[in-house]
Amino acid sequence: MNDILRVCCMHSASHVVRCALTIKAGTRNESVQYNGMAHLVEHMLFKGTLKRDSKSINDYLEKEGGELNAYTTKEEIVIYSTVMKEDFAKAADLLLELAFTSQFPQKELDKERSVIYDEIISYKDSPAESIYDHFETLLFSEHPLHLPILGEKKSLMRITPQLLSQFIAEFFIPSNMVFSIVGDITEGYARKCIDRSLARYYKGEVALDFRSESGADIQTALPENSSSHLVGTVFSKEVMKRNHQAHCIIGAAAYSYYDGWRRNALTLLCNILGGPASNSRLNMLLRERYAMVYNIEASYTPYTDTGIFSIYFGCDKALLDKCRTLVYRELEKMCTSPLSETELKKAKKQFLGQLHISHDNAESQVLAAGKSLLVYDRLYPLEYTMKLVESITSEQLLQVAKEVLCREHLSELVYR
Repeated sequence: MNDILRVCCMHSASHVVRCALTIKAGTRNESVQYNGMAHLVEHMLFKGTLKRDSKSINDYLEKEGGELNAYTTKEEIVIYSTVMKEDFAKAADLLLELAFTSQFPQKELDKERSVIYDEIISYKDSPAESIYDHFETLLFSEHPLHLPILGEKKSLMRITPQLLSQFIAEFFIPSNMVFSIVGDITEGYARKCIDRSLARYYKGEVALDFRSESGADIQTALPENSSSHLVGTVFSKEVMKRNHQAHCIIGAAAYSYYDGWRRNALTLLCNILGGPASNSRLNMLLRERYAMVYNIEASYTPYTDTGIFSIYFGCDKALLDKCRTLVYRELEKMCTSPLSETELKKAKKQFLGQLHISHDNAESQVLAAGKSLLVYDRLYPLEYTMKLVESITSEQLLQVAKEVLCREHLSELVYR
């Protein structure tokens, strides 16, 4: 029986092609003992294959002006490339070569561990970044999502080339992957290139399953109108740091990818509160009105079985209590005062504009397509997403606010 590799090929008039190989394997697939495994695998993919050393890997596309990169999240590893369209075959070939024939020599592993140690130290020296991992570790406690992506020095020291190979063998299989493409190439040409490379690098037989956008409803195993968010640990913790600023995160466990309208409503709510626009409520309040912060942002990250909502800000230590009071006051308003029809209309218009602009970015498109196929096993046209946003009501926003933003559900982490 053939293994199946899902592929989506989205047309663009650009002479530049973006392609990505998204693998369903991330930090949540690790044990505490070997925390940092997925991220280390991502680094080691570039250190040598059966036929190339690290220098040859780096030169292969970059000498043509192309780019090769990768990243790791809690739930996936992504290898992606940007090339001129005449070099697509090379890019596709290299991505699949890295995924299926990477080698993990001890010498390279020792060097890369040192690089990641420096990355961990650099990260810990940036409280505005490290506080997010700390918050998620506390919120999800013993759940697999509580582990930091980078791992810790002691856990990385335990990882051997054999363990890396075992991780690859378990998760780097075609049925666990999506190959997404955006560029001026045809499906037939993409199929030919991928087929040829798979035959070269993968030992088993693979059938390509090309997907196109579908406007069908999202199918889930959840009962209709159910709430799938995981109730995380509620806590309040303060850590003394030698920082000039105080850093604070207020947040809660939230909805998974599969919690239909609630997920969409929370995304819109998050944008209203502290999205990237300077007219978000918290930015207007804490920065523009009171000049207490340089930056304040709200974010929502869904996962396959839960999610996380958070608000982050940094401020002068003397202003911390006042800032927290103002944030909680604004959250209370969202839980008790429904948006007027005019306010809701403006919020949707702004958010839909942001969606359009994001969709115009080919790199964002290719990465989002890979994620969509992994999570939902289908692609959704922008028009479908717009309809979902347009259908959100003020009552739904209020309900979601009460479920996620109420004071009794919120946790807090402060670096003072």
